[in-house]
Amino acid sequence: MRFSLLLVFFVLAQLTNVNEASLTLTLNGETIGNVSKSDFFSNLGEPVIDIGKSNDFIEKLDKQIYYHPINAYINKEGKIIPEQLGYKLDQEKFIQLFFNYLLGNSPSQIEIPTIPLYPKVDSELLANIRVKPIGHFVTYFNKRNKSRAHNINLAVEAINNHVVFPGEVFSFNEVVGKRTYEKGYLPGPVIIRGRVFLDFGGGICQVSSTLFNAVDRAGVEIVERYSHSKRVPYVPPGRDATVSWYGPDFSFKNIHNQPILICAHIYGNMVSINIYSSEVINYK
Repeated sequence: MRFSLLLVFFVLAQLTNVNEASLTLTLNGETIGNVSKSDFFSNLGEPVIDIGKSNDFIEKLDKQIYYHPINAYINKEGKIIPEQLGYKLDQEKFIQLFFNYLLGNSPSQIEIPTIPLYPKVDSELLANIRVKPIGHFVTYFNKRNKSRAHNINLAVEAINNHVVFPGEVFSFNEVVGKRTYEKGYLPGPVIIRGRVFLDFGGGICQVSSTLFNAVDRAGVEIVERYSHSKRVPYVPPGRDATVSWYGPDFSFKNIHNQPILICAHIYGNMVSINIYSSEVINYK
């Protein structure tokens, strides 16, 4: 991109004036902004392009129009909701159109060129890997502890519909993310060195522990797991998986020949996690 900008720099150095015609930028037929040629020229007397301003503009435009692809997923009614394509700026094509405008050789409107971005999980894949159950586990929690129950719900939603591809490692911390007030998490009980404290996200270890027991039955490779420093009531002794953003994680590797699907739900006071895959998975 910078090579193209330098070429234009030397061409424009020969110009003696700048046409002030504005440029309208459209995306999918809708106007998203207008710019003027004078925004991209230096004020040094000679009408030469300001490379820094042009680079900044293109980088900001790229971020502005970026649309993240959305995976297909299974809704609460069990229906597969189709995926959505994403897109990003086609910088190579846009640079050519943009500098043609600056040189006065193109119309004053550009339909922004984009490159499609495809989701990892589409409807066809999801339909194929929701067929064969290979792991299942349930745990129970006290709904009257509202902050803890709330945190459990958020963590369950975060891992639900997640697909782990062959050879891929699932990290609970990476998928769920940092447990913060801004993300909706509330202070709940956590165990640190055998003592109970309040911290944002308290209670989600029940979700990671339920997941551990479900995927352990699905024949995956457990990469990282730690037990609490104090026994927890929702799983048998030694079958828990504690997690902390700045501490332990729970992770596992899909060693099968097919993707596996995590289906996690709350039914009343029960955390239910099912692991599915396709009929041709090499699981026994």
